[in-house]
Amino acid sequence: MNKDKKKPNAKIEAPRLGPAELPLLTLSELHSGDLFEMGMFQDGVIEQQKANKVTLEKMVFKHVTFSETSLTEAEITDVLFEQCDLSNLNLSDAVIHRTEFRGCKMVGTSFAGATMRNIKLDQCMADMATFRFANLKMCLFQDNLLNKADFYHCELQKVEFRRNNIDQAQFSGTALNGIDFSDCLFYGIGVEVENLKGCIISREQAYLFANLFGLVLND
Repeated sequence: MNKDKKKPNAKIEAPRLGPAELPLLTLSELHSGDLFEMGMFQDGVIEQQKANKVTLEKMVFKHVTFSETSLTEAEITDVLFEQCDLSNLNLSDAVIHRTEFRGCKMVGTSFAGATMRNIKLDQCMADMATFRFANLKMCLFQDNLLNKADFYHCELQKVEFRRNNIDQAQFSGTALNGIDFSDCLFYGIGVEVENLKGCIISREQAYLFANLFGLVLND
């Protein structure tokens, strides 16, 4: 499929990272209410940390592994995560703005209940990531693995999916009006008939939804 067929949504704001060379920081422990800003953390591990309402502003994380870590209700603004391992990181109920996840491993990462604005996931392995009950506006999912990802009862406004694998992803309870899956790859996704109105799919994908409407296709 021609990659240029889709008309892009309104331009997503990129992270405002400040100086070209941010000072290197060392992070070993995170405590509730901590503030980290204007720095870079790379080639490190953050493990077995549990903190609430941590604030990250104008930060770059590069080649960082988050292991057995929970950062609930975090406030993340103007942050770049590049080639990080965020698998199973708990970011539930976080507020995330102007943040990019680039080439990250995000298997099972939880954004449940999060508020996400101007977010880009690009070339990430995010199978089984959880976005249930999240509120997403001005977000771009591009060239990701999102198989079995959970978008249950999300609010999606100006959210774009481009060339993602979304097989068996769950969208039940989520209004899909204006959401374009036409160049995504899937063999089945969890949806409800009443939420499909206005969803954009390709002709090749149409047969996958026939059973929802009680149709029998005769080849």
